[in-house]
Amino acid sequence: MAEASVVPESVATEPRRSARSLFRALEVDARLLGLIGALIIIWIGFNIMSGGLFLTPRNLWNLSVQSASVGIMATGMVLIIVSRNIDLSVGSVLTFTGMTMAMLQTQWLPASMLGQPYTWIIVLLMGLALGAVIGSIQGFIVAYLGVPSFIVTLGGLLVWAGLAFEEASGQTISPLDGTFQLLGGGPTGSLGEIASWIIGGLACVAIIYSLIASRRRRRRYGFPVRPRWAEATLMVVSILAVLGAVWVANSYYWPEALAQQYGKGPNTPVGIANPVLIAIGVAIVMTIVATRRRFGRYVFAIGGNPEAAELGGINTRRTIMLTFVIMSTLAALSAAILSARLNAGVTGLGTQAELYVIAAAVIGGTSFAGGIGTIPGAVLGAVVMQSLQSGMVLLRVDSPIQDIVVGIVLVAAVGTDTALRRRAH
Repeated sequence: MAEASVVPESVATEPRRSARSLFRALEVDARLLGLIGALIIIWIGFNIMSGGLFLTPRNLWNLSVQSASVGIMATGMVLIIVSRNIDLSVGSVLTFTGMTMAMLQTQWLPASMLGQPYTWIIVLLMGLALGAVIGSIQGFIVAYLGVPSFIVTLGGLLVWAGLAFEEASGQTISPLDGTFQLLGGGPTGSLGEIASWIIGGLACVAIIYSLIASRRRRRRYGFPVRPRWAEATLMVVSILAVLGAVWVANSYYWPEALAQQYGKGPNTPVGIANPVLIAIGVAIVMTIVATRRRFGRYVFAIGGNPEAAELGGINTRRTIMLTFVIMSTLAALSAAILSARLNAGVTGLGTQAELYVIAAAVIGGTSFAGGIGTIPGAVLGAVVMQSLQSGMVLLRVDSPIQDIVVGIVLVAAVGTDTALRRRAH
């Protein structure tokens, strides 16, 4: 009887081996798939608890817009953490650059320039330049003066927040330029139905082309290629995800009163919001920088082994400084989106933003030990964080409880990363 109850090891481990073989064939990060699974569970759970309110086109559209600013900054935080540093000042940088852009539009630019069609471009470029200057200052202190990034950016958190308050004496600055406001989304700051489907179609073509080009490139250099069924599976799943996202965006209609004000017909689709389009563009560019450019390889090399990277001829100081420049520039871009959405510059614009950005990067698989992290994972982590907040708002959970949940999720993510690294060693 004892022999009959024993399951052979080969049979018991067969499902595990099959799963590993599947992941190996698809060449998909298992941690990323786990994060997608967790996101699906979160969405379904909140939808059940909210009585079906969470998975509505309106809430999902709002969720995408709310996730855009955190996702943009999280892509920069990946490079910071991968290089074994941290940036605690992103929330204050966001506040300071957002307030500066608001002051430019309302008070500092000459009256002849205000209301002109190019005003928003000037303001945005000046805001991004200010972010780059802030990043270069902090990065120089960290990389060339050797001050720990924790201390430098903690000081930056206080300095930039104080400057933002002094800049406008703590007042809310509004209204902003009409064209600038389109950066923040809303029905007027979205692509509409036809343009959204065109963007979705172009994205599908890009997916097909990239998979085919990657397969040809691997064959040319003698690298192993995925099985055809794996390529087809990835292609179909990716295309369905893109088309599904566009369908959801087009399923959210203009509010009736606003549609009448702008002369729109009933049930006019809003489409993809401008902040979402910007976030997607930033994610694509940052992915290319991190994986296909020398700078990105240098950052990961520094995070993996700083001494070996320096001995290998990498200019580690310059590389680390540039990561802070990129981070602060992306914070300024997020500031433009958020202030445009609020139609105002406020001193509380970036409150606790650094916590959500760091949490998004860590939840997305970025390791505090350095050398490990992905841009898509960070963006997905931003969606997870925003989904938790959006769901709790729908359930009318008090703000202090929301902070408790965010803190628990952050500690759990770091703990999981630590456990996985110990198991790997």
